Amino acid sequence: MTGLAGIDQPARLVLGVQKSFNQNAWRDRLTEEQVRNALAISQRLGVPDVLARVMAARDVQPEQAEEFLAPSIKALMPDPSTLVDMDAAVARVADAVQAGTAVAIFGDYDVDGATSSAVLARYLRWVGLDPQIHIPDRIIEGYGPNGPALEQLHADGARLLITVDCGSTSYEAFEVARKIGLEIVVIDHHQVGETLPDVRALVNPNRQDDLSGQGHLAAVGVTFLFLVGLNRELRQRGFFNGRAVPDLMALLDLVALGTVCDVVPLKGLNRAYVSRGLEIMHQRRNPGLAFLADVARVVGKVSPYHLGFLLGPRINAGGRIGDAALGARLLTSEGHVDARQIAARLDELNTERQAMEAVMLEQADAQAVMAIQSEDPAVLITGSNEWHPGIVGLIASRLKEAHRRPAFAIAYDESGKGTGSGRSIAGVDLGRVVRGAVDEGILEKGGGHAMAAGLTVRKDRAEDLAAYFDAQLKAQVEAANASRDLKIDGALTASGANLDLMEYLERAGPYGAGHAEPVFAFPAHRVSFADVVGNGHVRASLSSSDGNKIKAIAFKAADRPHGQAMLERRGQMLHVAGTLSVDTWQGTPRVQLRIIDVADPQKSQR
Repeated sequence: MTGLAGIDQPARLVLGVQKSFNQNAWRDRLTEEQVRNALAISQRLGVPDVLARVMAARDVQPEQAEEFLAPSIKALMPDPSTLVDMDAAVARVADAVQAGTAVAIFGDYDVDGATSSAVLARYLRWVGLDPQIHIPDRIIEGYGPNGPALEQLHADGARLLITVDCGSTSYEAFEVARKIGLEIVVIDHHQVGETLPDVRALVNPNRQDDLSGQGHLAAVGVTFLFLVGLNRELRQRGFFNGRAVPDLMALLDLVALGTVCDVVPLKGLNRAYVSRGLEIMHQRRNPGLAFLADVARVVGKVSPYHLGFLLGPRINAGGRIGDAALGARLLTSEGHVDARQIAARLDELNTERQAMEAVMLEQADAQAVMAIQSEDPAVLITGSNEWHPGIVGLIASRLKEAHRRPAFAIAYDESGKGTGSGRSIAGVDLGRVVRGAVDEGILEKGGGHAMAAGLTVRKDRAEDLAAYFDAQLKAQVEAANASRDLKIDGALTASGANLDLMEYLERAGPYGAGHAEPVFAFPAHRVSFADVVGNGHVRASLSSSDGNKIKAIAFKAADRPHGQAMLERRGQMLHVAGTLSVDTWQGTPRVQLRIIDVADPQKSQR
């Protein structure tokens, strides 16, 4: 457990695996310097070597190790005033609270937007306001504030609008707001240029003149910082004299959910948000979250996996194919009957979304395979008149994972206008070329960042777009795929993968984007059982040389090389790599391995 037997030190190969069944080279995640740091951490704190390796591989320095194992929001949180315009935003909203001004909240239709809206609304209710919440319809309104919605909010009485997870580039909508007398405060985190809309305050750690260093926060994390500042301002004004001060920590379950689902790096303050938020979520304080966990069949201790893969998709289902406001309504609900009904509806929508996604994915994958066989494009571009535009991002993500190249899925309307979403691979900047295609006149509009982008294109320009992507990205895609490495944190046996180890590993979590879940290699374990279960998953039992066993599963792997290898080699030895989790079945916890890759112990795969 403490070393990596079989490592070829010059090449840093783990177990000599140069090419696995999934065509990966298995490499030690740690650099030589990190190996030294791991030894220092283990000696300094008296923790097991495997925990020290996991920490060192995530760039934890020996002098930071003790604080890292107990992330504190208080220690990691900056003064909110360090964010540009924060004091102006806090002052304006504090005035509104004291005056009882009618306030509206405008949020995005994803989980980050829903949680940001809910966190803000819950706080404003605690201090006596009753804010309206508007979440735009993805198809009809699109992303961000729009003039008609703002006019309606103003007609309904709102005099101050707070946008969350949007608004940094809403020039036209905010011009409408100015004309009708609706004041605007923006709380956002998206990348923006030098020119900003004319509003009362625009809080965004990613605006170019903001030097706070908090650009890694999700919108819900920025919103929580804003509430810390607002709470302080109201206290200083004497607002809480004779009344209870709101318990901000009670909102961290929502902050954790939005942070995980927006896939921001789980480092620094984000990691502290999620660590503490998971504890709050386990207490089931929020009725909506509690009922959502129930319908999602979340059992055992809540983890980032549950947030990202069970709860988040159900909230997103409302924004994708149903009522976009359902998520925010669920998370702000105080009534158990209402919360239970909304949770059930979101679960139904998620089931519908899964069915639609399955049909769309089958069609998209057929298009992708045909394109690869005939043209081998750098970027896959798939599309259909029958696809739902709310699901194309999911399809693009699946295609990217299956074919190891950037991919777009586009939903066309009857006029031939397509709304598409793209996902990229590491080392290929998709947002840059999408913006370039707009400049070239190939796209009507588009934008994004390195790993994800959105676009609007006419169907008759799809071939031009493919040619442009090929010219711009062919070399990048080839270089990115030239080296396929699976980073390994350590080697274990079935007996070493026990509950005591899981307790240690949990101390280095929570894991997620920017703070990778540890991957372990299991050398030469016998596949004592393997079978297909559920929707193409491969369930297995692995035995070590001492006779100990560990239960394992490879999700959606029945038609993948590593899944087929396990099914074909029952009773034989395989090197196996994967991540560990605790599975609670009938109240009994046990360690389970989620298999990512397998390799032949006798030879490298060629």
